[in-house]
Amino acid sequence: MSFESIMLAIALLLIIEGVGPLLFPRRWQAYLKEISNQNQAVLQRVGGAFVTAGIILLIIFS
Repeated sequence: MSFESIMLAIALLLIIEGVGPLLFPRRWQAYLKEISNQNQAVLQRVGGAFVTAGIILLIIFS
């Protein structure tokens, strides 16, 4: 994996993450408030699932 590929992946991540707050700022704010009220264990499980899915996708497509 080259440096350019990594930077492309980061750029795409930033674009995807920025679409929600850009297009739907009030919904995004409400979403963040709801997330902040969640149990810490639930957030850790969700984060772990995202990391695991990301690693699996990296292995499959690299």
